[in-house]
Amino acid sequence: MNRTFTFLIIVSSLGGLGACSGERPLDAQAPQVLRHVSLIDVQKRNVPDLLSAVGTVRAAQTTVLAAQMMGNIVEIRVHEGERVRRGQTLAVIDESQPRAALDRAIAAGNASHQQLAAAETDLALAESTLKRFQALYERKSVSPQEFDEIKARQQAALARRDMARADQAQAKAALAQAQTTLSYTTIRAPFDGVVTEKKIDSGVLASPGMPLFTVEAVGRYRLEASVNETDLAYVRIGQAAPVLIDALAGSELKGKVVEVVPAADPASRTFLVKVELPPDARLRSGLFGHAEFARGQRESVLVPRSAIVERGQLQAVFVLDQNRVAALHYVTLGKPVKDDIEVLAGLESGDRLVATPGNLELDGKRIEAQ
Repeated sequence: MNRTFTFLIIVSSLGGLGACSGERPLDAQAPQVLRHVSLIDVQKRNVPDLLSAVGTVRAAQTTVLAAQMMGNIVEIRVHEGERVRRGQTLAVIDESQPRAALDRAIAAGNASHQQLAAAETDLALAESTLKRFQALYERKSVSPQEFDEIKARQQAALARRDMARADQAQAKAALAQAQTTLSYTTIRAPFDGVVTEKKIDSGVLASPGMPLFTVEAVGRYRLEASVNETDLAYVRIGQAAPVLIDALAGSELKGKVVEVVPAADPASRTFLVKVELPPDARLRSGLFGHAEFARGQRESVLVPRSAIVERGQLQAVFVLDQNRVAALHYVTLGKPVKDDIEVLAGLESGDRLVATPGNLELDGKRIEAQ
């Protein structure tokens, strides 16, 4: 009796389980559907293959002004960043000693001039006396000894005149040297430009070769870039080379190669290439930039810039899977090409992505194309 009752309970329980298992389970929550969204298919395209050479902007004409004599700096007339004109006085060195040397040279020059005048007078007298004695000697009116004495006096006067001329030339050279040394006391700008560095102050003792100022010509700048020895074949003088300066918000300047230094840097195995830049008031020495040289064509993945979304410091795109569900894929970007931008990593040819996601959060949502 009890066994029969237990069996019925088990059968009844199994029947109940069977009934429960026949019920339909609840479906997982379907993704949200967004319609009328613009999509694009990723394809590889040919783009210019550019060699990028980084470098630094330099003034086309730069000079470091150095002292050419020893003396105390008594006056500084310019400051860093100040524009100067050619011949303008930048600094003054104590001129007391050079001025005294010039005065001595002037006095010596005057003395040599007087000595030369006296020697020429003596020579003129000796030559006229010699002519008279020559006539008397020919008429046998004077002895040979007397004639020889007069001739010797003329030769001595001639020698004194020549020596006086040499002394005068030496005095003129000393005067010119003293004038040149005095000119060294005034430091002048060699050309129109701007003072980019002032290395001294008033009261400092200057010595020959001591740097005082750095002056750069304004208006003409170059980008000095380094090019690997294996890529030098793509660079030639006169070639157009677009230049991008980071400090100018990526503005592209139309540069031209004006010089390729023929010797390579033995440490880096690179050649220095100088690219002349067009006039631009924003240019300054020391700015970082890079020049681009054409190497032909290459295949690359390009996407519209509108497809890129920012996530902090990273860039990403929304890529659709086989079920048209969008997923955020982080990408590595390369160079811009007109309205598109190159994708170096993160996408493959054939991927479908959202063309203009804007500020929408599309991750995990089903996308229906327009």
